[in-house]
Amino acid sequence: MSELPGRYAGPIPVQPVRPAATVIIVREAPAGFEIFMLKRAGASAFAGGMYVFPGGRVDADDHLHAYDAWRQGPSQGQAPQQRALGDEWRGFWVAAIRETFEEAGLLLAYNEAGELVSYADAALHARLDALRKPLNDGEVSLLDICARERLRLAVDHVHYYNRFVTPIGRPRRFDTRFFIAETPPGQVGRHDEHETVHSVWISPQEALARNAAGEFDLMNVTRRQLQDLAARPDYAQAVAMARDNRYFPVHRPVLPVAG
Repeated sequence: MSELPGRYAGPIPVQPVRPAATVIIVREAPAGFEIFMLKRAGASAFAGGMYVFPGGRVDADDHLHAYDAWRQGPSQGQAPQQRALGDEWRGFWVAAIRETFEEAGLLLAYNEAGELVSYADAALHARLDALRKPLNDGEVSLLDICARERLRLAVDHVHYYNRFVTPIGRPRRFDTRFFIAETPPGQVGRHDEHETVHSVWISPQEALARNAAGEFDLMNVTRRQLQDLAARPDYAQAVAMARDNRYFPVHRPVLPVAG
């Protein structure tokens, strides 16, 4: 065990680092673009009461090669993203899509006609919405849902962006791959009323302003992502950046040490 002065003097417990995937969902808006954000329940063990992007831990089943029959992508243009994600690229992409559906009700997938799933079909929307809780509870898998509804995961629509590793000293640590995706047509998104209690489409600029005013709590990593996105002048440039990105930084923030 290593030791640090000040606040962390003494042995530092080594917390396990869990792989995770998070998706920044964007849509066009009159003033540029908006991002879908969820407020976590106050009693949550992680980020309680804070606004976050949809995401969560990568599960063992997310790595199953069986998903290869039920995905479209990565595309040839996403080859740099795939290389940056490494050998476990499949698991991160599947987890990103699964968690977005569980937490936000947004399903990034294609139907049998090769179109992004739209909720214009009320019956389909109702069937899928009813599967969110069973999926979260482990009673069904995303693989089951794909086979049942004849869907293909839209990996080619979800673009790897960057990576953040929770610093040593935090009680829960994650190695998170962040992705960016455009909202599917006809889908609006909604919190699950369990892990998340509110949801909102909001511009990066407004989220940051409300956070500065003390009314929109954010984790540091979320604030960093919003600051980067706020520098994008419009929707088209934000989407092009995600699609054409060739630089995938790994951020490893360090907690300040008290003197």
